[in-house]
Amino acid sequence: MHNVIALDADGVLLDYSLAYARAWRRAFGTMPEQREPKAYWPIDCWGVERLAGERLAKLKACFDEEFWSTMPAVAGSLDASRRLVAAGYRLICVTAVESSYAEARRRNLFSLGFPLDEVLATGSSGASPKAATINALSPAAFVDDYLPYHDGVAESVHRALILRAPIGSPNTGPGLQQIDSTHVDLQAFADWWLSRGF
Repeated sequence: MHNVIALDADGVLLDYSLAYARAWRRAFGTMPEQREPKAYWPIDCWGVERLAGERLAKLKACFDEEFWSTMPAVAGSLDASRRLVAAGYRLICVTAVESSYAEARRRNLFSLGFPLDEVLATGSSGASPKAATINALSPAAFVDDYLPYHDGVAESVHRALILRAPIGSPNTGPGLQQIDSTHVDLQAFADWWLSRGF
């Protein structure tokens, strides 16, 4: 569908890293300090220790309904989404969240005002859990910040990779050859996409 753009949630629309820090605060009572803002993974971004045993279980317990329904938006992502819709595109979020939290994710996105037609949860099992859903949608473009999720996506779909937070990023190696464009965030993708008149 040439008027559809498929968008990832975590790292594209929603700030998973900040949500992780808030979950840490819920578990242990203090907001961690940011250690490396350019780190891809939250555990490297924030000044937190690697956990095991009871403390790890306590943190994991905070990745609950509240966590998945209250993530903040990535700066500029709401404006970028609205500009794409104003240009005539339908936006569908394709997220690798588990089905048990799919409704929480929908509530989160819609409560923030994202102009989405649908939110499709694929789960996270398998090397590329989104490929079948993306190929069935056949959107004009698929925007994700995790290179492996582009594996298996049809060449007819424009594959846009968000290259945020380069330290420790998985977005390296030969897989980059299958990517059609790279951008620092959704705002930059929207600027580029709309300027080319797709």
